[in-house]
Amino acid sequence: MTTRLRARELTLSYGERVVSTKLSLDVPDGAFTAIVGPNACGKSTLLRAFVRLLRPAAGTVSLDDQQIAAYGSKALARSVGFLPQDPLAPDDIKVRQLVARGRFPHQSLLSMWSQEDEEAVTEAMETAGVSELADRPVQELSGGQRQRAWVAMVLAQRTPYLLLDEPTSFLDITHQYRLLTLLARLRDEGRTVVAVLHDINQACRFADHLVAMKEGRIIAEGAAADIVDAALLKEVFDLPCVVVPDPVTETPMVVPTHFDDP
Repeated sequence: MTTRLRARELTLSYGERVVSTKLSLDVPDGAFTAIVGPNACGKSTLLRAFVRLLRPAAGTVSLDDQQIAAYGSKALARSVGFLPQDPLAPDDIKVRQLVARGRFPHQSLLSMWSQEDEEAVTEAMETAGVSELADRPVQELSGGQRQRAWVAMVLAQRTPYLLLDEPTSFLDITHQYRLLTLLARLRDEGRTVVAVLHDINQACRFADHLVAMKEGRIIAEGAAADIVDAALLKEVFDLPCVVVPDPVTETPMVVPTHFDDP
């Protein structure tokens, strides 16, 4: 396993509230990594540290053995695309204008809008299934349509790394699987994908590398077939379950058994 993006001994906090301490993770190159865990366990916080939206209180995040703090904003954005959990679009912006913002890291005073930029935007909208929405204001779209527009913007960046925080939020089940299939295809084409996912069965089916977190710590990581069992699900999620082979992919499939009364 090779890795260019890594975190070492991170302490992550919001003011006085410490989320993680001594947290380390190597992101496998050319793989689809899924981060799973209960609410407020530090999944999104870790992604924010990877893209420099949260400065670690201690420890380092590096890309190609260079701390990301040393990268210029555009240089980092040309390497790492990020879709946050609750992105906000400016009022009255249209879908095509939003997607075109994904090309901003590639612009300079000497290199303005190009044919490559045009092609990247068109391809991203087609890939995310929002071409027919190009002239619609983003604020008029449904939650699922907005999410796909944001995905298109990240795709338009054409970065080797894609980090997505709950990218299937607001999507119906068909579009969830279409998006995850797309991310797996991008992985197959050589990109590195990291996604926070809530559906453990989707994570097992699509991800090569699973990272299970609880209370700011990584409890287990590796291939789903190697780490996902009833004991792990009980420890991480407090979920009584059995784990059986998925009848389609033979990856682990989690089946809850019973719950105690609250």
